[in-house]
Amino acid sequence: MDLGIKGKNALITGGTRGLGLASLKSLSSEGVNIAYCSRSVDGIKETNNFLKGKDIKFFGIKHEIKNNLDSLKDLVGKVEENIGSIDILVNNVGGSLGSDSLLKDELENYERVFNINFWASLKLMKIVSEGMITNRWGRIINIASIFGREYGGKSSSYMSSKASLIAATKHMAIETAKLGITVNSIAPGSIKHDGGSWEKFVNNSSKEEVEDFINENLPMGDFGSPEPVGAMVAFLSSSQAFTITGACINIDAGQGRSLF
Repeated sequence: MDLGIKGKNALITGGTRGLGLASLKSLSSEGVNIAYCSRSVDGIKETNNFLKGKDIKFFGIKHEIKNNLDSLKDLVGKVEENIGSIDILVNNVGGSLGSDSLLKDELENYERVFNINFWASLKLMKIVSEGMITNRWGRIINIASIFGREYGGKSSSYMSSKASLIAATKHMAIETAKLGITVNSIAPGSIKHDGGSWEKFVNNSSKEEVEDFINENLPMGDFGSPEPVGAMVAFLSSSQAFTITGACINIDAGQGRSLF
């Protein structure tokens, strides 16, 4: 299938490992020019080496995503200088940051999780959408979580921030529906990758604990992998997906329990 996005420009936050790297690989294989940020200089070098084999423009930058409008505007400005106006935004950076329940956690930690999972993504959506509106074309894909759709895990702030991201995605999708811009979210389940939280869980838990978790939560009998998420990012970015907007798509190997 020709996704019709060769020559488009994408910004991926956190593009050197896990879901961000899978998205980067899928989009670059479609001929999309890639900009990405990471906190890891080594990760940027490695990812640039991968992208050198592609007939595309690419730009990797060391940048920490945080709830700071000037910092985010600076990131977008540098991306535009290097690859051009942004057609595709993939808000991938996020995490629970070791947070706990509302009663047990400090409010400052709650805010910290919201800053990375919600506020930074929301501000990037607003900044980048200005150029998309001018160009009458754009794709925004936010990486949420199944735990933004239903109860799960111990972190109240993580669940709440991802639920907020899904809601903002839906609202913006309706606002931009007639402007050539689609806005969608993806809700991954428990996906294991190098350096990720589920890999740490497997490495730091007993064999019995891991097996119990899999048996109770993962109908396919194992953790998910990043590649299906990357493939969905590429499809939602495509010309083929022009009527898909405001959706939240689970990629969870059946882990989610809710019907809607």
